[in-house]
This record gives sequence, C-alpha cells and structure tokens, in this order.
Amino acid sequence: MTDPAQPIAPITLPDVEHPEKEETWLRQSLHTWLDEEFLPEIVNAKIAERAAKIFVRQRIEGENDLGSLVIAIIAEMRAFDFSRSFYSEFAVANAVSDLILDSLGIDRCCGE
Repeated sequence: MTDPAQPIAPITLPDVEHPEKEETWLRQSLHTWLDEEFLPEIVNAKIAERAAKIFVRQRIEGENDLGSLVIAIIAEMRAFDFSRSFYSEFAVANAVSDLILDSLGIDRCCGE
C-alpha cells in the first residue's frame, strides 16, 4: 500500500524512437477512446490529431515526464474550440495519460 504522505513518483517515458508511429498510435487510440466514451463526433478526429501532435512534439523536444506532457497538452489545448464537443482540455489530457499508462502496463488505479 502506498503511503498517502509520500508524493507519487514521476513516470518517465523512454526516449522517443519512432515519433511518427507514436503519433499515429496515440491519435488512433485517443480518437477511439473519445468516440467510445460518449458519442462519436466529427470533432473527435481533430481533437485526437491535435493532442497527438502536441504530445509527440514535446517528446521530440526531449520531454519524457508524463506529468509534464499532460500539463503541456492542457496548456496548448486551451486554444482549441471545444464548443462542439463533450470534452475539455483536461479530459483529453487525462485520457492521453491513461492510454499511455495502459500501454506501459502501469496500473492507474489508486496511485499505484
């Protein structure tokens, strides 16, 4: 059991080796998640494309800390027009984090 007084250890991703593949995987995975979580919407493809581009650009620039990547997505997606969507920049960034953790086999329940 995790000590609640201790901070959660950062999750550092390995250096990006194939940015195009990583971007394609994240775009497709996020688009699927967005469509399945509520309703399939045309804007979901644009949301997934933008979030994947932000994520991979940050990775190419050397950012490998998952928490920092999530914050970058939130910051840059604020300029995106979510008026035709059920989502916000926070939901998108959290979904990206969950997808990455799942892909790494890291249990995201309860801070473990």
